[in-house]
Amino acid sequence: MIKTIEYSQIDENDKYVLIDVRSPGEFKTATIPGAVNVYLFDDEERKIIGTVYVQESVEKAKKLGMEAASKNLPIIYEKINQLGKEYKKLIFFCARGGMRSSSLVSLLASLGVNALKLRGGYKGYRSYINDELPKVIEKINFTVIHGNTGTGKTDILKKLSQRGYDILDLEGAANHRGSLLGSVGLGSENSQKQFESLVYHSLKNMKGNCIFVEGESKRIGNIIIPEFIYSAMRAGKHINITSNIDFRVKNIIKDYVQNDESEIKNNNLEIIEALNKLRKYISDKNIDNYIAEIESCNYEWVVEELMIKYYDPMYQNKEYNYDLHLKNNNIEETCNNIIGWMKNIDNRDKLCEAAFTKE
Repeated sequence: MIKTIEYSQIDENDKYVLIDVRSPGEFKTATIPGAVNVYLFDDEERKIIGTVYVQESVEKAKKLGMEAASKNLPIIYEKINQLGKEYKKLIFFCARGGMRSSSLVSLLASLGVNALKLRGGYKGYRSYINDELPKVIEKINFTVIHGNTGTGKTDILKKLSQRGYDILDLEGAANHRGSLLGSVGLGSENSQKQFESLVYHSLKNMKGNCIFVEGESKRIGNIIIPEFIYSAMRAGKHINITSNIDFRVKNIIKDYVQNDESEIKNNNLEIIEALNKLRKYISDKNIDNYIAEIESCNYEWVVEELMIKYYDPMYQNKEYNYDLHLKNNNIEETCNNIIGWMKNIDNRDKLCEAAFTKE
């Protein structure tokens, strides 16, 4: 008998590991945060088996699957054996809790491994997230930090987190900074499913219900912020951050430009690729000038030009009724001002009060 477990039944205090037995491509697209990939079939094997399943017969596909899995079993067993030395519970999942995870758990159980199958697989986990994430958001009071590009909003969030306050890093969950240049230096964006999973796992362990978050458009790169999150952010408190242009330029260069000489060429190519996407908003002549300056590593001039002529005018269309205005020239001082302001807000709920009276 295969032992199974619902995702909701997993005890966070147990020493367990989630093992995703799907192909590397499936794992890369989206998985359960913290899971490790020990695949039965690689991407090409999965493609072949899936094609046979659809176009020929289920039995032939099963036979191909058994052959591929058997070939990979020694490596699979060694990886699982190592995980078994670190964790008491090994929880396996595939796409829907079907043949891949069932067959492997059955085999491992017969070898004395404490293996469990996640009921419903990744699809069951996604169903759980879809149900639970809106419930978590209902309990949250957001404090939203706004400001033009380069004013240090992300650094403020990081500093607040270091000081023990709860934050939600939406750009981190998306692996994108939110602008047309927002993917430079970050690699591939996360999928919508992975974004939502990371948001849920970030929020479920929060100490209270008062969460700091950076103001965002509805879209971050290819990610769409779900309406129930976006509405909760709009209903929160809003802080507007300003900074002088020199401070902003330095922040942008720190985030977007590699210091390692070996990475400068690739970094510049990424920036140039992103700049070319701005041709629909900025004249070809200006874009060509920016590219020439980037190739000469004259980042400061390009950053200042883009902020003044592109980003700042675009941001002016996103005004809120701000509850607090702050000028940020020093992250530590700005965080002190935010915390002091939050402590003095009237009619706080008890969880907020607990969070902001601990310092």
